[in-house]
Amino acid sequence: MGQNIDQTKFSEKDYAQFQTNLFQQLEQLKSIIAAPTFGQEPLKLGAELEMYLIDDEGKVKLTNQLLLSALDDPQYQPELNQYNLELNLTAILQQGTPFTQLLDEIRQKTAILEQVALDQQTNIVPIGILPTLVQEDLTAQCMTNIARYSCLADHIYQQRGQDFNININGDEALSVNFSDISAEGANTSFQVHLMTAPDQLVNIYNAAQLTLPFVTAIGANSPIFLGKSLWDETRIALFKQALDIRLRGQFQWQQPTRVNFGQGWVRNSIWELFAEAVALYPPLLPIVKQAEHENELPELCFHLGTIWPWHRPVYNSAGNGHIRLEFRAIPAGPTSIDMVANAAFAIGLATGMAKNIDELITFMPFKFAEYNFYRSAQHGLDAKILWPAKNKYQPQEIDIKQVISKLLPVAHQGLISLNICSNEASYYLNIIEQRLTKQLTGAVWQKQTLKALEKNMNKEQACQALVLRYLKNCRTCQPVATWDQL
Repeated sequence: MGQNIDQTKFSEKDYAQFQTNLFQQLEQLKSIIAAPTFGQEPLKLGAELEMYLIDDEGKVKLTNQLLLSALDDPQYQPELNQYNLELNLTAILQQGTPFTQLLDEIRQKTAILEQVALDQQTNIVPIGILPTLVQEDLTAQCMTNIARYSCLADHIYQQRGQDFNININGDEALSVNFSDISAEGANTSFQVHLMTAPDQLVNIYNAAQLTLPFVTAIGANSPIFLGKSLWDETRIALFKQALDIRLRGQFQWQQPTRVNFGQGWVRNSIWELFAEAVALYPPLLPIVKQAEHENELPELCFHLGTIWPWHRPVYNSAGNGHIRLEFRAIPAGPTSIDMVANAAFAIGLATGMAKNIDELITFMPFKFAEYNFYRSAQHGLDAKILWPAKNKYQPQEIDIKQVISKLLPVAHQGLISLNICSNEASYYLNIIEQRLTKQLTGAVWQKQTLKALEKNMNKEQACQALVLRYLKNCRTCQPVATWDQL
């Protein structure tokens, strides 16, 4: 949904034509990926960083359009709400020191952004969910005035036909309704794109799915929403519910939500994920575009952009064409180095586990992996998951910290297999290990800090003080595991 659109009203004929094009392009993709030259490109790594814009009191600032105008930098893009920005980072070759290159660009770009933001009395903060958000910040009035966002919001609401219900039970409980999709904009992430050799796509995708709970637990940074202490990674529940068009008691309730963990292991070809997207989800915005060249597949790519699995295949027709995997579950923050470490851990696990993934998923039903994912999002490093720790034929409940500790060497080997320097791999994985040793993630730091602050002030004041303390620590660029605790 990053594309600009001109058309906002659609007829039944538009939907029919779009559906026909989807079917045709799905078959075309099958032929494209079968070509011997497909994916024969230098393997690269890219990322997108979403950030909050806040004032000096730690509350949202609706200034993304002003900042974009002042920056005049195409790598920056608006997000759904006016208090969010996205930085699209340069794709870089995977071998050598890609994570350090990624980190350097984040710091260089955000340093310029922060300088420009000072003129607008705006601060930049990468955080999964801003603790000072109030319900008034999650309305249509706060949405960015761009056609694709208003059109998407209108059509999602039309398909649902009533308010969106957010119900999350964590340390505290939250139940609230929203009349549009603006609550989705409360979630900000660090989305990583990994180009993969065609013959490795299936294995790396399955391995990424299996190991996502470990990345989610160790990287959690979204524990507070609307003043409530909820899940360690509340984004997982909030994103799903904020875009859920299904209604209980109706036939369409059986349809999977558009934000999901997935429907099962991929068995033979990554094409299965594209076919699944066409089969399960009706088009939201039937925008028919003229392809600039034969293999572009504009409708299929646009349709995939209106579905939000936590690992999404992305087709690109440039050059010989390729499919990359988008890692969507990593939250923004706490610091640039933490985010890059999370990316290194996620990619290392996916590539390190890929070699033996066929045997692993034989004994790990997909439902187990899905269960592990939601438990890790809810409880973070305190989660207990199902894993074949003692007997590979029979997964049993185990403390997630034990599994993460044992998998760190696997992640290291996975990075080495991508021709990443050993020192590079060790440096970023040591940041993960430090968090594990101290049992201190962004979510843990936020929850503990809020609890301490509430001893001397009310919840609203405590959330405000928390955000300002978080911002100060974030600007040090030091890993969250080194932050002082109250």
